[in-house]
Amino acid sequence: MDEGLPTTELQDYLRARPETRFVDALYVDLNGFVRGKRYPAAKAGKLYSGGMQMPEAHYILYATGDSVDPCGRGFSDGDPDCVTYPVPGSLAPVPWAAEPRAQLLMTQARSERPPHFVDPRQILRLAAERFAETGLKPMMAFELEFYLLDPAPDALGRPQSPIQPGTRQRLASMQTNSMEELDAFGSFLAEVDAACRAQNIPSSVACTEFATAQYEINLDHVDDPLLAADHAVLQRRVIKAVAQRHGMRASFMSKPFLDRNGSGTHIHVSLLDKAGRNVFDDGSELGSATLRHAVGGLQAAMAEAMAICSPNLNAFRRYGPNRFVPVNKSWGAQNRSVAFRIPGGSSQARRIEHRVAGADANPYLVAAALLASIQHGIENRLDPGAPAPSRNVSGEVDPDIPFTWQEAVDRLEQGTVLRQAIHPLYLQIYAAVKRGEHEQILSEIVPREYEWYL
Repeated sequence: MDEGLPTTELQDYLRARPETRFVDALYVDLNGFVRGKRYPAAKAGKLYSGGMQMPEAHYILYATGDSVDPCGRGFSDGDPDCVTYPVPGSLAPVPWAAEPRAQLLMTQARSERPPHFVDPRQILRLAAERFAETGLKPMMAFELEFYLLDPAPDALGRPQSPIQPGTRQRLASMQTNSMEELDAFGSFLAEVDAACRAQNIPSSVACTEFATAQYEINLDHVDDPLLAADHAVLQRRVIKAVAQRHGMRASFMSKPFLDRNGSGTHIHVSLLDKAGRNVFDDGSELGSATLRHAVGGLQAAMAEAMAICSPNLNAFRRYGPNRFVPVNKSWGAQNRSVAFRIPGGSSQARRIEHRVAGADANPYLVAAALLASIQHGIENRLDPGAPAPSRNVSGEVDPDIPFTWQEAVDRLEQGTVLRQAIHPLYLQIYAAVKRGEHEQILSEIVPREYEWYL
């Protein structure tokens, strides 16, 4: 049994909720997709006593669900099993289920040797343990943007906005921070909030975003990067499930509409010393020297981290000049056109908002990349240069940053910063999976090819 696992967690849960029929054992793959197995409640105890055996290759599937032997894993090695165990404290009810059901996050056993880790949660754990050598503790929170969609596409197969409750008209307006729109979708938002509370996910402020049918529900800061990423993964699951119950589809695709804003994953991070003091705070608007070194590290690794922040072909459609999406390594206070924003407010809450990643990025891998980058910057006392002026700087595209999928994957493999915290073999596997997905996309003739070339 994995060290530190609470053996009575399941018994206590079933004693309090004896009606529970099933327990879903969940794990998260390379693409951030939630997969798992469903156990009858009476047989779920074996998850704690012996773990869940599962093919290691299930962690490194393509987005299509295929396993095509990346780096000789899945077929060449005989498709071996790995062992996963419950994440302590993750057992929670599934409020939207038709029958009484619980869910449980699973993670690869710590007894597996690091080169064999393919569980993104363990990748982040190792990065966090290495970061602890700095003597600093990260405070982290994710903000995920998403679209609500009609479950049926339009006549051309494209996504379309949902029908607004009450008016029964298709949502067409773009009203940022619209209370009227929040009211219209109030029952959906209320059920999301209730489900998050039931699962101990600290969801917070909800708002309409800068596009029709686009929303954001913030998550509160926690002092554990693993827990912060758990919250992001589970909140996405809640939002998708509750949207379906309300006759809609929730999508975290980076760019479902070419003529609307893309959806991003914004990550807020600050660092605490052993006394609990925020070391980014020096009373100023731009923060301390440590904050600037952290930004310098994020800048240094931005190019090699792009393949993790943008995990698929569509994610790169989100980037472009003058879209308030990062296209360079700029940083500054109170400026949403930069890559690394220093939000305003109390200096005691001084933090960096990392604005690069798409909403479909894997939270565990993005957090691991951030920790590796920040640690690199602090340890090498990197200088981020002057902050951006108080104007839009998102029109100035940095030629050093890869804004195509293939180039980004190449830069990931060539990089030197992330491999200090993420095992090089895992980065090779990630690159192989992404190259394989790219080949699969190109294996089909798209309609425009016929329009242009037939």
